[in-house]
Amino acid sequence: MTTVIFDLDGTIADTIEDLADAVNYGLRKLGCPEHDINSYKQFVGNGAMILCIRALPEGKKDMSEKLLDLFHEYYDVHYLDKTKLYEGIKNTLDTLAANGVTLAIATNKPQDAAHKIVEKLLPDVPFTKVLGGCDERPKKPDSTVINEILNGLSEDNTVYMIGDSNVDIQTAKNCGILSIGCVWGFRGRTELEAAGADFIAEKAEDITKIILR
Repeated sequence: MTTVIFDLDGTIADTIEDLADAVNYGLRKLGCPEHDINSYKQFVGNGAMILCIRALPEGKKDMSEKLLDLFHEYYDVHYLDKTKLYEGIKNTLDTLAANGVTLAIATNKPQDAAHKIVEKLLPDVPFTKVLGGCDERPKKPDSTVINEILNGLSEDNTVYMIGDSNVDIQTAKNCGILSIGCVWGFRGRTELEAAGADFIAEKAEDITKIILR
């Protein structure tokens, strides 16, 4: 049995512009300076609250809950304005599924938003579970979300975690599973190699080659 667990933002879908727009909306409302896309590529990865904390200037970090509320106010409406699948990712998912691979998603994106994006962009992909950030479990790189996905599956199971950041690679290490780093995401090859990714994928098709080799 083979199970492949994907990150969402920066791995399956390019969500960075909608995330940036939502946080910048909140920053404007709070009278704080906004940030460019490249800054947000470094801010994301650890959940919406940490994103908001990182975006706030020093001396204003105590406004994080207000910024988070404003973020949700905007993002809940505009989460698909600019978000799109990465090239080749749909075909990769279809190929893996057709070859009997079990598919799941583990993301630190808020659970409701994760489900909405997957339902809109990948309605026919047979993910066994789509688990996002919530109050009931700690976020990646904690292993809880991976263990929840694997619970009930065969112990004779080769498992891969696929993501674009050191958070995903560390999650895999914490669970004792294999990792594939995606260089097309928000962080790039240098971070993934430094984190110790078992494999590096230059393009979505490489995932299929690695797993079905």
